[in-house]
Amino acid sequence: MNDEEGDAAVKEKRIETEEWNPLLLPLKDGLASVVVGKEKVLKLLLTALLASGHCLIEDVPGVGKTMLVKSLAKLLGCDFKRIQFTPDLLPSDVTGVSIYNQRTQTFEFRMGPIFGQLVLADEINRTSPKTQSALLEALEEEAVTVDGETYTLPSPFLLLATENPIEFEGTFPLPEAQLDRFMMKIHMGYPSPEEELVILQKHGAGSPLKNLSPVASPTDVLNWRNEATAVHMEKELQQYIVTLVQNTRRLDKLLLGASPRAAIALQKAAKALAFVSGRTYVVPDDIRYLAPYVLSHRLILAPEARLNGETTEVLIEEVLARVAIPFLQGARV
Repeated sequence: MNDEEGDAAVKEKRIETEEWNPLLLPLKDGLASVVVGKEKVLKLLLTALLASGHCLIEDVPGVGKTMLVKSLAKLLGCDFKRIQFTPDLLPSDVTGVSIYNQRTQTFEFRMGPIFGQLVLADEINRTSPKTQSALLEALEEEAVTVDGETYTLPSPFLLLATENPIEFEGTFPLPEAQLDRFMMKIHMGYPSPEEELVILQKHGAGSPLKNLSPVASPTDVLNWRNEATAVHMEKELQQYIVTLVQNTRRLDKLLLGASPRAAIALQKAAKALAFVSGRTYVVPDDIRYLAPYVLSHRLILAPEARLNGETTEVLIEEVLARVAIPFLQGARV
């Protein structure tokens, strides 16, 4: 292991072993009772939720992506909707459609499945770009426009999209504009042998979802979001984010660096992670830990870099190693 890999491992371990905010412990424990051995994923997911950001979960089938989203919705008492994306899905199948009522002689809007508080967009890359684009307004403005009328989505609103990284036939890669709307890209990964044994034991008596009951409410989520927004961030850390993002735009191995939206997302996520960890202030490790999850899917490799097997995650680690970590006075280090 080289020095850069060692520093990254220490940074990751420090964040992952931090205590959780006591307010979120019932939620964390409830999720952990269903989704085994994925505390890192749980922390990232709750960070995105409290940062008002949407997540793209990329992994092979059967590792618990859908179970994770359903569990979160049930524990929060939120309205859960699922959209199974297929090549023949139309934009109106997502947003809803206006239907003529002969009795009243007026058009009535029938809401589509996007009108949920927690929405699972399953296999989002299996539908056409036209249908994918129906999500853009929802992801950015939490609203949809149908027939010239704009409808506000319920609050809190969180969209979790999944895609299968090993099947490409009949899929439509998400365009850059769409990827930029997702705050984070997360990978679940396979469980260890010990964790897989626990999964078998838990599912031996049926789905563990049936044992879940709400431990919080949508109002709690909104309150937590306000508290996360109020988390203190030093000006030096804001400058650190700007420097990191600017450096991605100077890499010859990238055709496209991180956008200003990416910088805003990294700031919001860092504040939310601090709140999830029970702190009222952001530390540099929050930013360094989150940077690969917030930035990697927003970058586009140059053709030469792609042919050489480079990845955006590795390039982000290179940028993190190159940019000096700001020194903060007192305990905020």
